[in-house]
Amino acid sequence: MNFEVYCDESGLEALTRKDAHNFTAIGGIWMPAEFRNTFKTEINAIKEKHKVKGELKWQKVSPAYLNLYTDIINYFFDKPELRFRVIIIESKTVDNIRFNDKDAELGFYKFYYQLLHHWIFDFNTYNIFIDYKVNRNKGRVNVLKKVLDASNIISDVQQVQALHSHESVGIQLADILTGLVASKFNNEFSSKAKSRLIEIAEARLEKSIAPTPKWVEKFNVFKINLQGGW
Repeated sequence: MNFEVYCDESGLEALTRKDAHNFTAIGGIWMPAEFRNTFKTEINAIKEKHKVKGELKWQKVSPAYLNLYTDIINYFFDKPELRFRVIIIESKTVDNIRFNDKDAELGFYKFYYQLLHHWIFDFNTYNIFIDYKVNRNKGRVNVLKKVLDASNIISDVQQVQALHSHESVGIQLADILTGLVASKFNNEFSSKAKSRLIEIAEARLEKSIAPTPKWVEKFNVFKINLQGGW
C-alpha cells in the first residue's frame, strides 16, 4: 500500500537552548496516498466555510479562529484514513556534545528518524514530506531518506522531500497537532483558544494527552528516553 507522511516540528529551539522550553515535539500525519486529493479538498472546504484563505498554523490559533480550528481538529478525529504520531524530546536530556559530535542539526534529524522509522511497515511504499528549513549541511534530507530506506528493507521509502508549509495542507495539519501536543507537554498556553483546542482533542481521545504505547494508531505520542535504563 502507498502512504504519504507530512511532518512538522514545534519548540525546535529547545534542542540547543534548554531554557527555551522543556520539550521539543516532531510530529507527522500518515495517510493513504489515494486519500490525498480528498483530504486537500475537504480541508479547503473547511477553510472556505470559515472564509479563511491563508495557511493553517498552531501559532495562528486565537479566539477569533476557534471555530475554524475546532472543525480542523474534529475533521482529523473523524477520518479513519488519518493517523498522527509525535515524538517528544525532553530538552534537559539532550546531549549534542556526547552523541552528535556537537552537531544539534544532526541530532534533530536523528529524532526525525526515530519518529518515522517505527511507523514504516513491511511491504508498503512511503513518500515523506517534511517542513522546509535551511540546514547547515545541505545533504541532511537525502541522508535521512537513505537511512530510512536502508533500515526498512522490506518497505520502500521512495522520497523524503522538504516543502514550505504553505505548499502543503498535510504539513499544516501536522503543525497544528504537533503544536497542540507541545503546548500540552510544556504547559504553555498563549490563549484560551489553544487551551480549548487541547480540551477538545482530549475529549475526542477520551483521555489526557500523554505518552502512549507504540501500537496506538490514531494519536500516538512517543516520549523518547535518552537516559537509558529499563
